[in-house]
Amino acid sequence: MSNCILFLDMNSYFASVEQEVTPEARGRPLVVAPAGAVDSACCIAASIEAKRHGARTGMTVGEARRACPGLIVAPSRPRLYIEYHHRIVKAVETIAPVHRIESIDEMYCVLGRRERERPEEIARRVKQAIRTLVGEHLRCSIGLAPNRFLAKVGTELEKPDGLVRIRAEDLPHALFGLKLRDLPGIGPRMDEHLRRSGVATVQRLCELSEGEMADLWGSVVGRYWWIWLRGGETRERATRRRSIGHQHVLPPDLRTDEGAWGVAVRLLAKAASRLRAMRYWAERLSLTIETARGSHRRGWSAGALLEGGCQDTVTLAAALRAMWLDRPAGVPLFVDVTLHDLIGEASVTQPLFPEQRRRTDLARLTDVLDAKHGRHTVYPASMHATRDAAPGGIAFAHVPDLDLADSVR
Repeated sequence: MSNCILFLDMNSYFASVEQEVTPEARGRPLVVAPAGAVDSACCIAASIEAKRHGARTGMTVGEARRACPGLIVAPSRPRLYIEYHHRIVKAVETIAPVHRIESIDEMYCVLGRRERERPEEIARRVKQAIRTLVGEHLRCSIGLAPNRFLAKVGTELEKPDGLVRIRAEDLPHALFGLKLRDLPGIGPRMDEHLRRSGVATVQRLCELSEGEMADLWGSVVGRYWWIWLRGGETRERATRRRSIGHQHVLPPDLRTDEGAWGVAVRLLAKAASRLRAMRYWAERLSLTIETARGSHRRGWSAGALLEGGCQDTVTLAAALRAMWLDRPAGVPLFVDVTLHDLIGEASVTQPLFPEQRRRTDLARLTDVLDAKHGRHTVYPASMHATRDAAPGGIAFAHVPDLDLADSVR
């Protein structure tokens, strides 16, 4: 019996959570936007009902309102969405163990021998577990297939609340009716590249040999695609985290040198706290700033080497300050602070000098105090006025750890 992957994709996730916790919004068109959003703000998510009226993610709030009269605009609540994510994972695991979290609204399970005999029943039980244990207004699409690539394809074929099974014995013919853009990983640029190469349909793509696919992609990835489209699986490569960072678009009241510096220190403190929690040390620090002078905008970046690795906030702040002094003139609009080239604690040579050791111990003590008494129990004085700035958001490929004192609010 071939493998069977169950891939789950929550439908209109952020918007559906808002409808779940707000009874008067259920069944009505709704978009999620930044708190205090004006018409020029971007819609972060759109409910199923809003999409039916033409509103969608990426539109401005004003465009969505024009497309959908009577639209509800809900302020974004990242922490709520993360809390519901963890509840959904627990609900799914009452039916089948979650093998991997792909994003805040996607995950997949590798079905065992017994589950593979009745995958559709397992999928329906997963849906029911989410409705019963998390919320009856949360819906998901589930794809069942011999590998995770095709299972994800299945989730895109029937929305909302879909259930699609792609069987190994039906491949690759079962895919011929799809469009190239239905396949995850084929966006506008890749679609254009394929068409220029004479591949305009999924059927033609499947007719290519393994070598032709490798040539088309220009790498071994093409060989992976050849395997995936036939139901085969490739080994998941172990990934190593390369960076931890935060960025923030400055609100008008912080577009000053003092305000931007306070935000930069705030972002650094958040990144350093995460670094220590994950038991990493960073060997490089970068600072990126976007400034404006008149109508001209300019991006600027600088980097600093952290010899031997570093994880204490005091040392990192000194390196950040040295870069900050070389920044270009202009009104600051955007700040990004990122720690790069991460190495695990077991691979680090511990600090030799007492002063360095004291700084590391102080940073860890700060984390303990924050965990016990709440975030910002101890913090750099330079971020006093900005300690509540940059509250954090959600990158779909990364689910923040809510156990950290200075996590998403």
